[in-house]
Amino acid sequence: MTSSMAGSELPLWRQISEALRADLAGLQPGQRLPSEARLAARFGVNRHTVRRALAALAEDGLVHARRGAGVTVIAPPTDYPIGRRTRFHTAMAVSGRVPGRQVLSVEILPGTEPATKALGLKSGTPLIRAEGLTLADGVVIGHFRSVFPEIPGLATELIRGAGVTEALTACGIPDYVRAWTRLTAVPADGLLAGHLQLRRGDPMMRSESLNTDPDGRPLEYGITHFAGGRVTLTIAPE
Repeated sequence: MTSSMAGSELPLWRQISEALRADLAGLQPGQRLPSEARLAARFGVNRHTVRRALAALAEDGLVHARRGAGVTVIAPPTDYPIGRRTRFHTAMAVSGRVPGRQVLSVEILPGTEPATKALGLKSGTPLIRAEGLTLADGVVIGHFRSVFPEIPGLATELIRGAGVTEALTACGIPDYVRAWTRLTAVPADGLLAGHLQLRRGDPMMRSESLNTDPDGRPLEYGITHFAGGRVTLTIAPE
């Protein structure tokens, strides 16, 4: 135990938590903290005390602990504006973040409700379904699942990793607009917790939306789940 801690009236775990909180100012998002064993040696305490200190930081949304990956620094929330022309890469650039996109799958499957209803198609109509992750500065902030009508060439563009704007432009659709967005707070289930590096039950923001071409023809129905502590959704004025 350090001499400065010995004279404090705060519990040891709280003192360690405050010391680590100061350390975080010099670390980058995604950077890993020292192991529990190293921290225990540094502060002269047992690993249980260190674990409680790290849990306090996690509760404040400053770090994330994942089995096998250690404890990493969480970036401040990314400001993501939602407006008539919402563009992920543009929004990230405006907020000073480096955008990223990881495509998990692109498939053509029979459409079911509510996707076909939103797109104005019959139930069972084949749709292009893309699923993946969105990142800011290399940190996963959201999981998306989008469906599209069978636009020629679109599946190929999405498979190669193109974003929606780039993929639609390559298919001769240079512009699209947001028709509507519904936002709901939901807890993370096991699958989404794994994708978003959350704990089961952690808060997420569910965004359900429809994009259309400028003439109002539906192009994309999507559901995105954002990690609650990593994104601030801002409704942009039209």
